[in-house]
This record gives sequence, C-alpha cells and structure tokens, in this order.
Amino acid sequence: MAADRRDDDPDPAVASLPWAQRFGVVAWPSFFAAGVATMVFFAFVDPLALRDITFPGMPLTRETGYSIAFFLFWSATAGASTFTALLLRLPRRRDAG
Repeated sequence: MAADRRDDDPDPAVASLPWAQRFGVVAWPSFFAAGVATMVFFAFVDPLALRDITFPGMPLTRETGYSIAFFLFWSATAGASTFTALLLRLPRRRDAG
C-alpha cells in the first residue's frame, strides 16, 4: 500500500486529524501565551498612559486597551504557532525506486 503512495499525496498522519483538532493545536497555545503576555505587559504598563503617548485624542478605556493588546498578542502568537506547526509537519516519504 505504501508503494502506491505518490509524493504529492498529503501525509496520512496529518490528513487524518480533524480540522477542529488542527485548529486547536494552534489556537489554544497562542491564546494561553497571549493571556500570559497581556498580564506581564500590563503589570508594568498602564493602558491609559500608553494611550496618552500613542493616541492622545482617542477616548479609550483601560478595558479597551487590555482587549486591543490581548488580540494583538494573540494574533502574533497565533502566527508564530502556525509557522511552527507548518515547520513540524512530517516530511513526505520518497520511494527508493
């Protein structure tokens, strides 16, 4: 059966995983990392002080600053997790023929 496999066929170990599981492998660690990064960042930086430095005319609350930062951290860590998942894909087998 392995001899019938072509080089352009997807890896069966990855192809057999449900889409939700593949999504969760990236989303959950990036969500966790974003939560930790947000807590650490805002332990030292006040969102209102950051607003006054960057966008002084915008009426942003602390909660809005926390939310924006969380989603920025989440998108950055999701990108890193996605890139790592792509790099960790199993290499395709080449037939020795």
